[in-house]
Amino acid sequence: MNDRTALVTGANKGIGKHIARQLAEEGFTVYVGSRDPGRGQRAVEEIGGDARLLVLDVTDTESIAEAAARVDRLDVLVNNAGISVSPAPAAEADVEEFRRTYETNVFAVIAVTNAFLPALRRSPHPRIVNISSGTGSLTWSTNPNPQFTHGSGGAAAYRSSKTALNALTAFYAQALAEGGFKVNALAPGLRATDLNERAASAGGDPAEAAQGAVRLSLLPDDGPTGAFFSWDGTPVPW
Repeated sequence: MNDRTALVTGANKGIGKHIARQLAEEGFTVYVGSRDPGRGQRAVEEIGGDARLLVLDVTDTESIAEAAARVDRLDVLVNNAGISVSPAPAAEADVEEFRRTYETNVFAVIAVTNAFLPALRRSPHPRIVNISSGTGSLTWSTNPNPQFTHGSGGAAAYRSSKTALNALTAFYAQALAEGGFKVNALAPGLRATDLNERAASAGGDPAEAAQGAVRLSLLPDDGPTGAFFSWDGTPVPW
């Protein structure tokens, strides 16, 4: 098939850019979601293939509506845009830090997903991939985490937002099952991106994580839904 379409939010850099590139290499028309038109256009040129700029601020209702109006059919939605404001534990973080983090990592995912559901429903094989984090696993947060060494409940706003995203993944999978949707979450591992200082200095190859997202984007109709996977395809506990 060479008429498949995908949207990757926050795709002008980092893991999202690699996901967009790899989907373009698979023959997709890829909408490169970017809040900044200039950076988005540069990413489109670097990605190549049938990559197209889609100006999209995932925290702005009007921007989401305008972007959704430009896409008639969508086969894959990758909710990749996310932020990490600080490494503060819950006892030291203020409420505004949580509000800002949840606005992008949780509320925006709901807004974008719901806005693009009409386009996804026109696909014979709709797929939604939510880029989560192994640090959002409650099991791994209370036991050894094979992806990430954490201490003292740090980055509480970011990690709890990803736990909430995991819950949304399960809820969307249940609600959309009859429409043939496959909705899954990905734990990409610590990657060399500008998410935070630790990622920038100690992270691994973001292209490797992107492969996991592409794998979930290409799931067959008998593939899993409502599940949480590591970048290498192994299940992650909720």
